[in-house]
Amino acid sequence: MKFLFDLFPVILFFVAFKFFGIYTATAVAMIATIAQIIYSKIRHGTVDKMLLISGLIITVFGGATLLLHDAKFIQWKPTVLYWLFAVSLVGAQLIFKKNPMRSMMEKQISLPDAIWSKLNLAWAALFLALGFLNLYVAFNYSQDTWVNFKLFGITGILFVFIIVQTLLLSKYLPHDDTNGDTK
Repeated sequence: MKFLFDLFPVILFFVAFKFFGIYTATAVAMIATIAQIIYSKIRHGTVDKMLLISGLIITVFGGATLLLHDAKFIQWKPTVLYWLFAVSLVGAQLIFKKNPMRSMMEKQISLPDAIWSKLNLAWAALFLALGFLNLYVAFNYSQDTWVNFKLFGITGILFVFIIVQTLLLSKYLPHDDTNGDTK
């Protein structure tokens, strides 16, 4: 459900773009993100930092897109967000000696410190690559292709990355030692 919640503004952006164009889609994504922030605050009493950062970035880049009537700003938004995630992951690990991936996942899985470090850096590398890939698609293909890539391409890449990550980490998952006997 969290995954769908996180995709909500992107899906609405996609639908609005298909029917009304980039500027309406930008406004819809901005409103949807603000609605997510309000909903999170009301429902949970707090708002995830990543959602707040995303809200700030969509407000700045979406606002610039609408005010200047230039779609390039909204096309830069995913890259800025991904690169900020990458810098945050690496910065937390190197400067503050904290591992954000461990903080998010340690209740689900127990890993050696070296694996946590590699996992954190792998996510940072993915976000760095996604930022470059977004720019490549945004500035070398049509706006329609970029919007499709933003929803389906990025989501697909994240899905494959998570599956590969899960397979690589599966040896650390708790195993059920039952063999089917019903003694």
